[in-house]
Amino acid sequence: SLIFLMACETQPKENKSVKNNPIPTKEKEAVVETQTEPIQKTSSTINKYSWNNNYDIEASIVNRIPLPKGYERVQYPNNSFADWLRHLPLKEDGSLVKYYNGDTKYKEVHHAVIDIDRGKEDLQQCADAVMRLKAEYHYSLNEFDKIHFNYTSGDNVSFDDWRKGKKPIVKGNKVLFSNASGNIDNSHKNFKKYMKQIFTYAGTASLSKELKRVKIEDIQAGDVFIQGGFPGHAVIVVDVAANENGDKIFMIAQSYMPAQDIHILKNFKQKTISPWYTTSFGEELKTPEWTFNRADLKRFL
Repeated sequence: SLIFLMACETQPKENKSVKNNPIPTKEKEAVVETQTEPIQKTSSTINKYSWNNNYDIEASIVNRIPLPKGYERVQYPNNSFADWLRHLPLKEDGSLVKYYNGDTKYKEVHHAVIDIDRGKEDLQQCADAVMRLKAEYHYSLNEFDKIHFNYTSGDNVSFDDWRKGKKPIVKGNKVLFSNASGNIDNSHKNFKKYMKQIFTYAGTASLSKELKRVKIEDIQAGDVFIQGGFPGHAVIVVDVAANENGDKIFMIAQSYMPAQDIHILKNFKQKTISPWYTTSFGEELKTPEWTFNRADLKRFL
């Protein structure tokens, strides 16, 4: 049956048990030194960010967040999702995470805030933020046929149909589809309307079923740590770097509940390399507001 799904859970995780709260522990791994300047500073990109009319590459992740000493960013092809993510624009340093209603998130778990709208309704939560970024990437390339997600019911809803006027109609526990109207609307405004529907009827439970599991050793930007369920949570890998020994580090971003700005998470467990995380975290990845298992890393097909 169709379930109206809140993407993360039914109440803010901050009010729940300490299970998923950050507990700083003495790190047994070798200390990784940080440095003050980013490596491989980028002066241009062919990536497009359709919601941002004043894109400034100087404000991108790759140019604003430095690497630990001895690491270099993993090379990704132009026009790839991974490259698109690391060039996401950031709000100015010191920006706070805001909820959909304009209130400030009282718990500071973020290193930086991604410069993308959060909406004015309590919709763009955790899995929604992951789907929004994936969809925006394909939209930027006019790959409309690659923008599709499953409702919790299992029904696949695509932007390619939506832009042609073929819309989902939820009736009870069934999803029906109207006939195409004959009018094509590729506008970003119409795309946002489509995403709003996805946010309403999809979430971690449905998204986790659409992704395939990958090994931590093979991690790349665009991968998702996800636990599907009621509750559930998801964070997306937005950048990866490696040293000459092949040791990898990664950076993750999330939205949460209630709906809020997408933000890059601090690493409370290894503050010396925050916001980077090492792949040698053991069986559990402790993020500020959720604990994932090693087997929770998945990838879009």
